[in-house]
Amino acid sequence: MYNLWYKNAVIYCLDVDAFMDFDGDGVGDFLGLTDRLDHIEALGCDTIWLLPFYPSPNKDNGYDITDYYAVDPRLGNLGHFVEFAQGAKDRGLKVMVDLVVNHTSIDHPWFQRSREGDPKYRDWYVWKDEKPADAEKGVIFPGVQESTWTYDRKRQAYYFHRFYKHQADLNIANPAVREEIERIIGFWLALGVSGFRVDAVPFMLEDLEGPDDGESPYGYLGQIRRFLSWRRAEAILLAEANIPMEEAGDYFGNDDRLNVIFNFPLNQQLFLALARRDGTPVARFLKALPEIPETAQWATFLRNHDEIDLGRLEEEERAEVFAAFGPEKSMQIYDRGIRRRFAAMLGGDERRIQMAFSLMLSLPGTPVIWYGDELGMGDNLDLPERNAVRTPMQWSNKRSGGFSTAKPEDCVRTPVTDGPFGYAHINADAQRIDPNSTFSTVQRLIRARRSCPEIGWGKAEVLEIDGPSVLALRYVWRGNRLVTLHNLSDVPQTVEITPLIEGCEVRPVLRAGIDIDRTGDGLTLKLGAYGYEWLRLEAETETETETETETE
Repeated sequence: MYNLWYKNAVIYCLDVDAFMDFDGDGVGDFLGLTDRLDHIEALGCDTIWLLPFYPSPNKDNGYDITDYYAVDPRLGNLGHFVEFAQGAKDRGLKVMVDLVVNHTSIDHPWFQRSREGDPKYRDWYVWKDEKPADAEKGVIFPGVQESTWTYDRKRQAYYFHRFYKHQADLNIANPAVREEIERIIGFWLALGVSGFRVDAVPFMLEDLEGPDDGESPYGYLGQIRRFLSWRRAEAILLAEANIPMEEAGDYFGNDDRLNVIFNFPLNQQLFLALARRDGTPVARFLKALPEIPETAQWATFLRNHDEIDLGRLEEEERAEVFAAFGPEKSMQIYDRGIRRRFAAMLGGDERRIQMAFSLMLSLPGTPVIWYGDELGMGDNLDLPERNAVRTPMQWSNKRSGGFSTAKPEDCVRTPVTDGPFGYAHINADAQRIDPNSTFSTVQRLIRARRSCPEIGWGKAEVLEIDGPSVLALRYVWRGNRLVTLHNLSDVPQTVEITPLIEGCEVRPVLRAGIDIDRTGDGLTLKLGAYGYEWLRLEAETETETETETETE
């Protein structure tokens, strides 16, 4: 069987232009990132996922690409990328990159040649002579995007763009386009990457009639997976696919399509649970989680680089989460999401932030951490749209948070300078030496997660206990048993776990805010406000009792 490293990985996601500026021009770069790899290694993550770093007009944070085979000159060059990849490898870190092939920038040479009618590229994009009647339906960014079709005067036709009008959709049904996608994948595999986070997978498959062999659109995922495996057996596909659970089988296939899918519905239930201080939404969701192939995996997260998407919640539920974490209109976006950093949504309450990290790391799947969240960084709501959560990494209390020698106003995005989340108060230098800091706590949590493969490999069983505020999960894998308990409320809770540990020796893995009351063979846990506990249960072994024998 091939290497299933991703089943027990912890992924750290970052934006190169916001992580560390080496040359002082106000933009992060690969030299700066390479210089700060020790931070990621010390945190305990073993995989780095890079947001797009390709040449781009940067109208959409680099997701509007003009060249798939190069590095944005602001960030360095291919030589710098290889130096970074080697530095990561030397530290035992794997590298994943974004595969953004649903669309390109309209500045891409392919689109320019397509709009000119070049026979080679004429059908590389989706064109229509007449504007479809439903052009205003299905927009992804309400309030910012007006249509999914835009007229091009040179081509004298309309081109399709599921996202912004400066991002024209590639025609995936064209075999030449699919061949080019494989070439892109092969190029970055040759430079040492171990996988791809595939952007906008459902839209990539949209209206795809399939290859000539008559496969369904989902069959194309199998084609990519086979190519990936031929080139590098350990490489994986991590999909951005905000899908209902009943479609999971189509995307995972029979261990022959996607390796990992972000569990967006679980994330939405997690935020509802945090808003209510009640674990019931997560418990209910996990009980209905569908079976997936043994080698497949979900990806769990608290925050990512986009908005917190609450679109699958009921209207009343979404209102609850807005009221708790994004009550002001400026904090909301696209009528469905919140554009705030996680720590800011929780008011900087370190106990609650750390409990939420523990909970996320204990959920079934591979955890993904957004850079800066391990420090409890805040957001800059003065920045437009989703840029509010893409501010520069806060390394120290020096100017621009140690991210750059440039002035804050000259940085790629304005750092968080004021208030309790400003870099004077929240920075890596201060937290690394504080054993009680969010960084130090997350570091311990990741260490615990990586020592508990039951979570990555086992099935989560929701345990029935008194009180909805406490979420209790049990994992069983290869004879190993792990129980995790999390109090989502700000009120202490008492949990009787004697029935769960009968015949077992209890060994704590980690805890916070816990009092233990042992009575005979019984065990009662008193979880403080936002307290949590991970317990490993080991079968008790019988010990032989030596007896004296009487000799005559």
